[in-house]
Amino acid sequence: MKKTIIISLLFATLLSFNVSAQKSHSKGDFGNTLNLGLGLGGYSGYYGNAVGSLPVFSVNYEFDVAKNFTLAPFITFLSYRNDKYYYRETVMPIGGKGTYYFDELLNANSKWDFYMAGSLGFSMVKTTWDNGYYRDSNYQTVNPLFLDLHIGTELHLSNKVGLFLDLSTGVSTVGLAIH
Repeated sequence: MKKTIIISLLFATLLSFNVSAQKSHSKGDFGNTLNLGLGLGGYSGYYGNAVGSLPVFSVNYEFDVAKNFTLAPFITFLSYRNDKYYYRETVMPIGGKGTYYFDELLNANSKWDFYMAGSLGFSMVKTTWDNGYYRDSNYQTVNPLFLDLHIGTELHLSNKVGLFLDLSTGVSTVGLAIH
């Protein structure tokens, strides 16, 4: 699990160096964007244990597919420690996010983007039990379906950088968009 996280972070870093050569943002051109988000995520809807909101780190890279529509591979990290039952779970949803931008329909100012999106993938869950657990104290599972619906907005600070708010049914984040 640690190797996967390290490799994913290195991949995201490499993408961020590539982004500096990209063209500037204009209406209808939403892709070629690295999104780095921090926030809170729900846990019970996807993984079976209702534990409330968790800290989240999310990375995705958007590619233009059609006018006002992008696809973005994503990876998200959530971690939870339960002191009552002495375990820690790390959850890593991986998949794709499809985003439709409503800027033309809303006649939005060029400083703003407004969108709806859906994420689909799977999640890897690693559970580590502390002392006193009579079974295997370290195991991993793959949950077959991760589904998340989003609404969001981005404020462009410049042609290269923006701030976004992504509200969703599971993993909501605020973050930095690098165009």
